[in-house]
Amino acid sequence: MFNITSLIEAKTNRFIALILCFSLFGLLLPAGCGQKQRAVDLYVDAVVLKELDENEMAIEKLNSIVQLDKRFPLAYSLLGEIYEERKDYERSAAFYEKATELNPLSFEDYFNLGRVYRIMKKFGPAVRAYVRVCEINPGHFEAHLNAAKSYYELKDYDGALAYGQRAEQINPNVSEVQKLLGDIYELRRDYEQAVRSYKRSLEIDGSNPDVMISLAVAYIKTNRNEPARELLTLVTQMQPDNNIAYQHLGYCYLLLNDVDKAIESYTRATEINDKDWQAFRGLGVAYMQKALAGQDEMLKEKAVEQWRLSLAVNPNQDRRQKLIELIRKYSK
Repeated sequence: MFNITSLIEAKTNRFIALILCFSLFGLLLPAGCGQKQRAVDLYVDAVVLKELDENEMAIEKLNSIVQLDKRFPLAYSLLGEIYEERKDYERSAAFYEKATELNPLSFEDYFNLGRVYRIMKKFGPAVRAYVRVCEINPGHFEAHLNAAKSYYELKDYDGALAYGQRAEQINPNVSEVQKLLGDIYELRRDYEQAVRSYKRSLEIDGSNPDVMISLAVAYIKTNRNEPARELLTLVTQMQPDNNIAYQHLGYCYLLLNDVDKAIESYTRATEINDKDWQAFRGLGVAYMQKALAGQDEMLKEKAVEQWRLSLAVNPNQDRRQKLIELIRKYSK
């Protein structure tokens, strides 16, 4: 075992309290439980080694514990933590899973397990872990938020909405929750609710460009094009290289019948990002509108060129066949 004096010098009061706690636990073990006492001693050693960044040695201690006592959940928890820090997420998840199997009421292990699964983009297991955390602690904000995010990634918007609304009930003053709810409502085509959530997010977080763009899109979908234009213009002033803002601004100008401004905005979007297939497609539409209004054959050619660029970037885009038909119709 390690010298207590060196521990006092190296560790915080919380860490010392942990060591003392396990030492007292050892005193409570019945006589004859030498194997269990040995496991506790090894665990204390492993905790110390981890705090000293001696993770290889800590792993050796923990593996020894598992050999002595396969039902020692704290050993699996600490192994999960060490491997998570090493970014070995598969092993980390396996150890956290074992810890939760041995201790099904372990809030921390389930929460850590959910986090690791989200890092690995395994959203189904992440949902199961976070839902369990919510069952153990129904008032835990982050667990409900992360459950909602994981459901969202699975495109289970009913589940995402249920846990997102619960997170909002626990703490309504978090911009991230309101943004997530806005995204969910938008996908469910409940645009008025989306607008309310995005507005609330901006009230909390001030001028967040991502939220401003989302709110502008919701405005466009509810035919509030002038407020959308104002928001998107503000985003382009805040972030002159935000191609998404310029892309949506181009569409907004088309709806406002300002074709020249639409061309200007779409062109800027393609200059910023030459992979923005939606901007190329929109630019083609803008050129064609102007061409048809003035019977300008050169502008028709420009429109067709933009549509071809859009298909070259994303040949499998929605309404692909419609775009091909337009190219054939207006090509010489």
